[in-house]
Amino acid sequence: MIILRMHQNFLSYSLILNFFNRDKFFLAVVVLILCLFYYAPVQAYQEKEKPFIVILDAGHGGHDWGNRGSGYIEKKIALNIVLKIGIDLEKFPGIKVIYTRKKDVFVELIQRANIANKADADLFISVHCDAFTSPKAFGAGTFVLGLHANDRNFKVAQKENAVIFLEDNYEQNYDGFDPNDPESVISLILMQETYLDQSISAASTIQTSFKSNLKRKDRTVKQAGFVVLKYTYMPSVLVETGFLTNPREGAYLNSSKGQTSMANAISRAIINYKNKRAASVQDNVVFDLSNETKLPQKEHNSNIVFKIQFAAGKKRMKLKSYNFKGLNNLSLQKTGKMYRYFYQETSSYVSAKEYLNEVKLKGYSSAFLVAFDGEKKITISEALSLLE
Repeated sequence: MIILRMHQNFLSYSLILNFFNRDKFFLAVVVLILCLFYYAPVQAYQEKEKPFIVILDAGHGGHDWGNRGSGYIEKKIALNIVLKIGIDLEKFPGIKVIYTRKKDVFVELIQRANIANKADADLFISVHCDAFTSPKAFGAGTFVLGLHANDRNFKVAQKENAVIFLEDNYEQNYDGFDPNDPESVISLILMQETYLDQSISAASTIQTSFKSNLKRKDRTVKQAGFVVLKYTYMPSVLVETGFLTNPREGAYLNSSKGQTSMANAISRAIINYKNKRAASVQDNVVFDLSNETKLPQKEHNSNIVFKIQFAAGKKRMKLKSYNFKGLNNLSLQKTGKMYRYFYQETSSYVSAKEYLNEVKLKGYSSAFLVAFDGEKKITISEALSLLE
């Protein structure tokens, strides 16, 4: 009898424990579900906030030493500067840095571009050191892809492009491109024409930073046919930080102080470019969504139109859909020597933003809104003010 009662008491106790354990399990499940409901929208919102992605490309590497003017080694100096730029940029929220190499390894030019394209980057910066026959040449310069204006620009590109001869299957990788043939350079240009305007803007910002922050000689922004820039689908700049063949400048670039100064100047310029681009695209302007649907009713000024600028370049292209990834309703505007290409035209700001999304889905990730009052280009803010 005593054993039976003990057994009955044990069963009762076990049932109570099971009941409470079951309750705890259900309570845990409910808490988990509530957490998912609470944090999922926050996570989704964070995923929408795409960071500004910068590709930092240290020229040369591995068995490709680059130039060795005055006994200094280009591949080491370029890598040191790039790593310091990355440290500077990573301090800023909203910026993501990706390196084509972080150590002394050989990376094919086509692979450097592939890294940038796969990351859907916003800016590609390739860092190098220059060389010249005269030891008197000095100063930092920036290059974007384009037809070389003179023999000097061609020789700079020729020197940097010669690295493809160190690669296996370079003829297949680069469609038969010959760095020693000036005519071959022409084939490089068309793909980057889309981003030329913004590449020049980024290069100019870097050049200005060299001049104002470091008092370096202003060698201005130049165009030349660099293979490493051709295959990138984003604004791209090649930076020649100085001449190793100039003993004084070579010593400066080889020093920790010189490398830090150059890195700081470049990283400042990248931040400035990012801010300027954000301002022009108007991505960071916050509008009251409750009033946004009322905008079409206020649009009584028939002179105000919005367009989407998605490409720019010095070469005029026929406004055919096959030239622009299937886009129709195209127009262009010539400013100086530049042709700017636009998609659609509307007096509705809401419709314009929808068209902008369409263009970006087509692959023109750097496209942005522009506004016109008749033939005069105005800011988006001015356009919205005139529509009220």
